[in-house]
Amino acid sequence: MSLQDDLNNLVEDPASVPFGVKLGAAIVLMGVVLFLGYKFLIVDDIAELDAITAKEPELKKTLEKKQKRASLLPVYKAQLKEMQLTFGSMIQQLPSQTEIPGLILDISETGLSNGLMIEVFEPKAEVLQEFYAEKPISLKATGTYHELAKFSSDIAALPRIVTLHDIDLAPYNKNKKDGEESNKLEMQAIIKTYRYLDEDETDE
Repeated sequence: MSLQDDLNNLVEDPASVPFGVKLGAAIVLMGVVLFLGYKFLIVDDIAELDAITAKEPELKKTLEKKQKRASLLPVYKAQLKEMQLTFGSMIQQLPSQTEIPGLILDISETGLSNGLMIEVFEPKAEVLQEFYAEKPISLKATGTYHELAKFSSDIAALPRIVTLHDIDLAPYNKNKKDGEESNKLEMQAIIKTYRYLDEDETDE
């Protein structure tokens, strides 16, 4: 009986087929099953494993960054608390709307008490910000260097926040006689004070 006949009988009458042919057919069948399983199951898993392995260094870096941030969380919380306290104290230094006229008067009196000759002291329109308003004041004053410096220092020492901007100093030559020397300077600047906005203003 030929091999072809044995293979045909393997389906129709397996008992008449020699053991060697049965064993060979079983080995071939097992090989086909293993090959198909490898091809359709294991290959995909290997590709997925390779993709995950390729991402491993990046994932490790991300994990290290997050661990570092987590370890710094107590420091960030302490800094946030400190910033909140500082912000609260600065808010307290901002006058309310009703206090602005008195503060402007304080600034003017500070200049006069330092011996300055004030030519221009002109409050401008407010500039609204997110939670506060700027009140600019145009200033033109004359005095010695020390008088102007003392005025700037006293402005900074006021209990409310007052800042100087766009300062321009020049020799004072007005009505000066020929040959006469003057130690006075003319200062032009913008003084800014600030106030917090009321709830109805922030709502608007």
